[in-house]
Amino acid sequence: MRQAASEGRGPVRYGPLAPEAGLPVLSSLAGVLAAAAGRPMAEPSGGGPVLREAACGYWWRRGLHGHPEDVLAAPGAQPLLFALLAAHEGDVLMPRPCPAWWTPQARLLGRPAYHVPTPAECGGVPDPYALLETVRRVRAEGGRPAVLLLSVADDPTATVAPPELVREACEAAVGEGLHVISDETWRDTLHRPRDTVLLSPAEMCPDDVTVLTDLSGALAPAAWPCAVARFPPAADTPARRARALDVLTALGAHVAAPVAHVAAHALDEPQDVTERAATATALHARVASALHRAVLASGAIARPPQAGRHLYADLGPLRAGLAARGVNDSMELEDHLGSRLGFPVPGGHRFGDELGALRVRFDTGELLGSTREERAESLQAADPLELPHVAHALSAFGAVLEELR
Repeated sequence: MRQAASEGRGPVRYGPLAPEAGLPVLSSLAGVLAAAAGRPMAEPSGGGPVLREAACGYWWRRGLHGHPEDVLAAPGAQPLLFALLAAHEGDVLMPRPCPAWWTPQARLLGRPAYHVPTPAECGGVPDPYALLETVRRVRAEGGRPAVLLLSVADDPTATVAPPELVREACEAAVGEGLHVISDETWRDTLHRPRDTVLLSPAEMCPDDVTVLTDLSGALAPAAWPCAVARFPPAADTPARRARALDVLTALGAHVAAPVAHVAAHALDEPQDVTERAATATALHARVASALHRAVLASGAIARPPQAGRHLYADLGPLRAGLAARGVNDSMELEDHLGSRLGFPVPGGHRFGDELGALRVRFDTGELLGSTREERAESLQAADPLELPHVAHALSAFGAVLEELR
C-alpha cells in the first residue's frame, strides 16, 4: 500500500468496496438478467420509468411516498452520490467514521469535507452538538456548509442510530440550512428487526432529505451495480434533480438495461427475493455476532453489530502487542491483519478515522467459504457456525487476535 502511494496514487484509489455478501446469485435474478440480455436499447439517463416506478413502490412500502419524477437511478452509489453532491453548492459534512467512498466524492468535486464525531452509542449520525459547533467553525473560517451525509444503518460501524439521535441531528442540520442526504443502503439488513427501530430522516424532515439506496446492500449482487435516489417533495426539488441528472448524463452513467430489469424486479420485492434477503441477513448476523465475541475475548473493543455484513473493531487496547510487531497505525494494522488472515481488512483511516486509531472493518462475507459450494452450504445451514469451513475461519480469526494480546 505504501509503495503504491509513493508511485503517485492518491487516497481516492483506496476506498474499499461495500462489504461483499459472499453468496451465490439468486437464481430468479440471474434468470431476469439472462432474459433481458438481448435488449438493444439502453436505459435513459436517470433510469427508465419501470425502474423508477419500482423504486417508488419500494419506498412507499416503507412509508416514504413519492412519484417516479422524484427518482433518479445510476450504475452504483458512487456516481449517484457524486451527482447529488454536484447539485448542491457548498461544503460537505459527514460523520466520523463514515463509508470509505464518501470523502472521495467530495474531493473529486473540489469540495471541502468535514468529519463530525459520532456519539458513543452508535455511528452513522453525528453528535448534534458537535455538528452545530462544526458548522459554526466552518462558517467562521469562511466556509459554506451545505450538505450533511449520514446513514442510520451504518457502514462501517454496523450500528443503527436511535430515532431520538436522528431527529436531533436532522433538526440541527436543517436549522442551519443544510440539506441532508441519507444513505439507507443497509436499512433492510437489521440483525434483529423486531428489536431495532430504524427511522428514516425523510420521515422527520420530509422537505429537506434526499434518500440514497444501493441495491447491493440487500437486494442485488454488487457486480450488477444499481442505486436509486428519492428526492424530497420540496419546491426546489425539480431544479436539484435536473442538475443531478445533467451530471449523470455528462458522465454517461446509465444503468445497463439488463441490470435495470433485475433492479426493478428486486425492488418489487417478490417473495423469493425477500426470503433470500432475510436468510442472508440472518446468516451474516450469526457470523458477525461470533466475530464480536472473538474481538471482545481478545481484549479489543467493538459495538454489538446491528445491521449489515461487517464488524467495526477498535484494537487500541492491543496497542502494546501490535507495537511489538511493528504495527503503530491503522495503515500498518490493515497490512498486518490482511497478510495474516488472507483477505482484505480495511483500516480505520479509510473511514475518516485518524491514522493512529487502530480501527478496522471485518467483513463477514469473507468467512462464509472460499468456493461457491461452501458459500451455498453456509446459506442453507441451520447453524453456519457448525460448518467446518466457517468454524475454521472463525478459529483462525480468533487466533490472530489472541496472538496480539
